[in-house]
Amino acid sequence: MDDWLQNPYMLICFKLIAMRQKQTNDALNRLEEELRKENRFFPRNKILEKIDGLVEAPHRILQPGTTYLATVEGEQPRVRPFGTAHIFEGKLYIQTGKVKDVSKQIHANPKVEICAFKNGEWLRVAGELVEDDRRKARQSMLDAYPSLRQMYSADDGNTEVFYFKNATATFSSFTYEPEVVKF
Repeated sequence: MDDWLQNPYMLICFKLIAMRQKQTNDALNRLEEELRKENRFFPRNKILEKIDGLVEAPHRILQPGTTYLATVEGEQPRVRPFGTAHIFEGKLYIQTGKVKDVSKQIHANPKVEICAFKNGEWLRVAGELVEDDRRKARQSMLDAYPSLRQMYSADDGNTEVFYFKNATATFSSFTYEPEVVKF
């Protein structure tokens, strides 16, 4: 279970599912009240079984096939595959190297967007990135992605991590209306 909690997409989905469950329960309670007034039977369990199938849809994006990060360089958008996304101290972090163009672009304009796509569904996370220059934040990322240690270390002067601030996650598909979660 701990591995799932380290997945930022899972955390966003938990928030989305909690929102849906509250909306679903509120709607079911209203429907049940109306049907009781008319002395009609309310098959709550059968309805919940149907709804459970619908609520599972966001889970299919949890392990995205490909993730991309979009930045801006001057007036030109820049998009590239991106492999790091990590939850540290309750915030969604990404990692890069200070020598890379993406780092320079983020420092010049911290508004970015990540897009993940899998099986006809996609997740976009838009927000501002804030650099976290603490060693323990860099080390946490490297611990979460051991393969990065071949190129980076927490004290190399190159590794940098950023967390999302004022972020909005949008789940989309051709088969359901977009769902939005702010964090």
